[in-house]
Amino acid sequence: MTQKILVVDDEVEIVRLVRAYLERAGFVVVTANEGSQALAVFRHEHPNLVVLDLNLPGMDGLDVCRVLRRDSDVPIIMLTARIEETDRLIGLELGADDYIVKPFSPREVVARVRTVLRRSEGTPVRPEVISSAGVMLDLAQRAASMNGQPLDLTTMEFNLLVLLVQHPGQVFTRLQLLERAQGAVYEGYERTIDVHIKNLRKKLSDDSQEPRFIETIRGVGYRFMREVV
Repeated sequence: MTQKILVVDDEVEIVRLVRAYLERAGFVVVTANEGSQALAVFRHEHPNLVVLDLNLPGMDGLDVCRVLRRDSDVPIIMLTARIEETDRLIGLELGADDYIVKPFSPREVVARVRTVLRRSEGTPVRPEVISSAGVMLDLAQRAASMNGQPLDLTTMEFNLLVLLVQHPGQVFTRLQLLERAQGAVYEGYERTIDVHIKNLRKKLSDDSQEPRFIETIRGVGYRFMREVV
């Protein structure tokens, strides 16, 4: 089935260019030029992924991302200017899956869309449930819970948690976590793993100073703590 991409940007030329490259790559593309329009198009078209500019007139991209995350787990790739590091981190905290810094190559957008879609679909696995310290992960259904209560995780958060829970006690560097949970790593993106771990800890009610689940190994990365028997 052909996948549908929603491209949201107030710069007409960017929309035209990104649309042309995505359509050439075999995607169906729908577009919007401002926030409220983007939400209306999203609800009508049900896209498989959203490419979302942060600098939109009226309702900005962060507000759009917040509304989308409240109602859907659709993958979101943010478009952002290089100077807006704070906005990029906020976007990731709101649940965006990836970001692309302007100016960018349209080929990079296509490559990143494909990567995020593959990640969101997941690799087919046999029905299996893994658990540790009260955290339960259903790999077939891609569902997570803690002490019987569902956890609302983004695709990246779920992939990270699966990797960590499957290897309790093993230390992963930030680069290893990105490579194995995301499938591709782009220069300068390594530290964004900290934002995803922060989000995971919040959803697990985990204290970074006295962790029960995810432990920071200073200067190296992270590990999932072994269960105390």
